[in-house]
Amino acid sequence: MTISVVIVDDEPPARTRLRRLLADHADITIAAECADGASAVHTIETTAPDLVLLDIQMPELDGFDVLQSLDMPRLPEIIFVSAFDQYALRAFQVHALDYVLKPVEADRLSEALNHARVRLRDRRNSSDAGLEGLLRELTKDRPYLTRVPVRSENRVRVVDLADVDWVGAADNYIALHCGNREYLVRETIARFGARLDPRHFVRIHRSTIVRFDRINELVPDGHGDFEVRLKNGAVLTMSRTFRPRIEERFGRRL
Repeated sequence: MTISVVIVDDEPPARTRLRRLLADHADITIAAECADGASAVHTIETTAPDLVLLDIQMPELDGFDVLQSLDMPRLPEIIFVSAFDQYALRAFQVHALDYVLKPVEADRLSEALNHARVRLRDRRNSSDAGLEGLLRELTKDRPYLTRVPVRSENRVRVVDLADVDWVGAADNYIALHCGNREYLVRETIARFGARLDPRHFVRIHRSTIVRFDRINELVPDGHGDFEVRLKNGAVLTMSRTFRPRIEERFGRRL
């Protein structure tokens, strides 16, 4: 069985080392290399490799952001390339996911590849559940989002949240509204809202989050709800359920 691999690492020497070490394994074929998280999302989705060697610590979009951005029926097997300390590495062991520490050693990579071969032969032992658990554990204390990867015209574009006026929800998607442009992201508004800085964003409806400094007017409708008019002319609805959140931000009752 031939195993197709995508290498993701922002450091050229690290990619070179992985490429050289993988050359010793006859069943490995390198499908692509990526130097950043945004291109990794697009490449993994389009090539659908069997295995990804994924660096965790990358600028803008790190390895966790890449995994959470993938929209695929089934994720490839993942070997994390990590410089994490021993405490964090215990989390990988608990969730039965493989990692190799930098600088990558040939014997340790071979061991991880053997584990991947076993999982690929029997995908019933999928690592998806373990991966979800790991992401929940290691991302719960991460800093607030500042940039978001979105698909646009067969590529992955990175949107600065400072440019977002408001966020609307539709089923398992959210729409980021930036001026007269709109970007769809496969995510629930609850999970997305939990990663936003509350100093800048406030939820005004079960399906709407606004950037606080974009609010221009609040107009009561006589039934306890408000029209929220933004500086760009957008008109949104604030439900009475979320009214206390706006009042808290303004420091007074409306």
